[in-house]
Amino acid sequence: MSPSASPSVPPSASAPVPPSPTATGKGCTPEVLLTAADTGRTVCLTVGGRIRLTLHGSEDRPWSPVTATGGALKAANAGFGSRPGDTLAAFEAVAPGTARLTASRPLCAKRPGQTSCLGIEQWTVTVRVTKP
Repeated sequence: MSPSASPSVPPSASAPVPPSPTATGKGCTPEVLLTAADTGRTVCLTVGGRIRLTLHGSEDRPWSPVTATGGALKAANAGFGSRPGDTLAAFEAVAPGTARLTASRPLCAKRPGQTSCLGIEQWTVTVRVTKP
């Protein structure tokens, strides 16, 4: 087998898929944890619930602060610090409706004396808030 080839893993031996932070069989959830991998998703949260998110970046590709549109979410204290380039945020669901969370970061690192691109990586999650 070549060094770049990986052994074949039967589907039954693959790691379990973690549950989605969206609605469960009984409705929306009271707590959602998000990461950069959740971009493009829609999640469902009950009024009074909370969203916490961590976007891992780096000093030369830092995430912007997360913003929320609409009146369904209110920013809350994330409760802890982060490394340079990371963004931590928390939001409380205060009213039924739909909100959109967004953040961005440079697509390419900016380093003195090196060519850089002007691309932007966008992170977006839609949050649907319902009554419990």
